[in-house]
Amino acid sequence: MIAEKNNVVSIVYELRSGSKEGDVVESLTSENPLTFLYGTGGLLPKFEEHLSGLTSGDNFEFLLNSEDAYGPVVENAIVHVPQSVFEVDGKIDENLMKIGTMVPMMDAEGRRLNGKVIALEGDAVKMDFNHPMAGNDLHFKGEVTEVRSATEEELSHGHVHAAGGCGCGGSESGECNSDNCEDDNCKSDGEGGSCGCGC
Repeated sequence: MIAEKNNVVSIVYELRSGSKEGDVVESLTSENPLTFLYGTGGLLPKFEEHLSGLTSGDNFEFLLNSEDAYGPVVENAIVHVPQSVFEVDGKIDENLMKIGTMVPMMDAEGRRLNGKVIALEGDAVKMDFNHPMAGNDLHFKGEVTEVRSATEEELSHGHVHAAGGCGCGGSESGECNSDNCEDDNCKSDGEGGSCGCGC
């Protein structure tokens, strides 16, 4: 069985920033593989292209240019946010405003996004809402560990189910929200995924 649309693919890999000699950004092992439903738009398109046709036991190594990954750093994704946004129960949470902290936020349309605190400037917090890997080429080296047919339920829900129920794998945060798994609304929100997932 090969990696193609509507098959479930599991991979392990090492991701380096910039080139094969770059810093290791992420390392997935057989204990925490990335398992995904191929061809459903959950991954970076060029990432999937490089895996197309591979089967269990096949190795891969490729470089995604930043344009094919998370794009360039966008200057207007770096914004000043009033400190009042960081109020919890009427008091500003100093821990959230530490430089380097990733803060989950919501835009005016209700979409969730993560911003990184990069500076404190007066009454404002300077935040970067670019993807952490924006502007970087990504070098992947790894192995396909399993390819199987998706179940009817996985196909109808549009994502992989873990053993015993709904789930997802390969998350940088290690989190997967499966609150809706008892009903037909079960679906992945596509956030928090590994670099290959298009997080």
